[in-house]
Amino acid sequence: MEILSSYNLIIGASLIVVLSFFFNGISKKTNIPAVLMLIVLGILIKIGLEFFIPEIPNFKGSLEILGTVGLIMIVLEAALELELKREKLLPILKSMAIALIGLVVSAYVAALILYQFIPNMTMQSAWLYATPLSILSSAIIIPSVGGLSEEKKEFHIYESTFSDIMGIMMFYFLTGKLNPAEDNGAAGFGINIMITIVIALVASYAIILVFQRIKSQAKLFLLISVLLLLYAIGKKMHLSSLIIILVFGLIVKNVNLFFPGKTKIFLEKERMQQIYHELHIVTLETAFVVRTFFFVIFGITIVLSSLLSINVAIVSLLIIASIYILRFLVLFVFVGKDMLPQLFIAPRGLITVLLFYAIPMEAQIEGFDSGILLFVIIATSLVMTWAMIRDKRKMGTMLDEIDEEITERNLAEDALRESESQELLEQENEKPPQTNTEDII
Repeated sequence: MEILSSYNLIIGASLIVVLSFFFNGISKKTNIPAVLMLIVLGILIKIGLEFFIPEIPNFKGSLEILGTVGLIMIVLEAALELELKREKLLPILKSMAIALIGLVVSAYVAALILYQFIPNMTMQSAWLYATPLSILSSAIIIPSVGGLSEEKKEFHIYESTFSDIMGIMMFYFLTGKLNPAEDNGAAGFGINIMITIVIALVASYAIILVFQRIKSQAKLFLLISVLLLLYAIGKKMHLSSLIIILVFGLIVKNVNLFFPGKTKIFLEKERMQQIYHELHIVTLETAFVVRTFFFVIFGITIVLSSLLSINVAIVSLLIIASIYILRFLVLFVFVGKDMLPQLFIAPRGLITVLLFYAIPMEAQIEGFDSGILLFVIIATSLVMTWAMIRDKRKMGTMLDEIDEEITERNLAEDALRESESQELLEQENEKPPQTNTEDII
């Protein structure tokens, strides 16, 4: 086990972070998701470790912790970028509707596929397995859509964030159905959400009022610790804790909206701007590091042989086909014909893996192969990569055409001006010479 000594682990972790930084740079130039490169890096690390270690340690516990912290940081990072304005209300509601309908319909169809093809699969378990496979990955989408137009970029940020939150709420609503003593039905679920929103608002206002008066420089990780604490306590109380994180981020980003009129006296604007700026940086950096190690460890845990199963391939391809067919129908209704590249930006990732490991023992089915999970994650990421590269080339071609058109127009205008100048010169030369009357006299 010398290979896993403390210094070797420090060296390995540092190299992984450095490589992840370069992967982000490659991703921006090529539109290949950095997540895919991190998963491949994890697979290569696993192959390397197998030469030195007979049995690779179980990283399931690490994945759960990293996934939870990463999820919180990603949702907070997204919330800190969402500016609430009256003119953005319709896009927000549209994104929410698309995320909700896409989630429920995709989960229903995926559950039917799993029920038909997986031995001993009950419909209740099928819904639990299908839900993680139906949630968009904001961990992949948000860092990947920076090159799109502002409107499409905002749509993907809203949609993926809502998909994460509603998907997790739906998953734990379904797990509650497994225990009749804890099942409060749809009414109880609605009350749960309302209680969570109230707690989120009260906690967010309290945190802002307290932290803007803390003079210490080292307070941001204290703030993040408080948010993690609220999330964990909320989970213990069976609340939809991600709503707390989302509401806090939205309030920090839009303090003028949430502190209207005379309530602005409770705000210290300069301090709040400083907190927002520093929190945004810390959240961005933390999300980057957590996301890096999550997907590398996920790559290490992958069993590549599972991808060679014919049954895994058939089930995965059916689920993938249903994802894009249903997404096409939903986008056509809400967006219209201008649905590219949005149609193909539907990757599965961090939430899918995290919730898969959270399926209760009583609902787990031995016949379900985790290769389905890997197949869907990799395939949807590759489809998104293709769509982003195609869109980038299309935009580049359009810009080239516009440049050519502008150049041709400028040349034509220059030629016209030169022609007009030549005509004027010729007209001047053709005029008869004027005789001076004084010379005649």
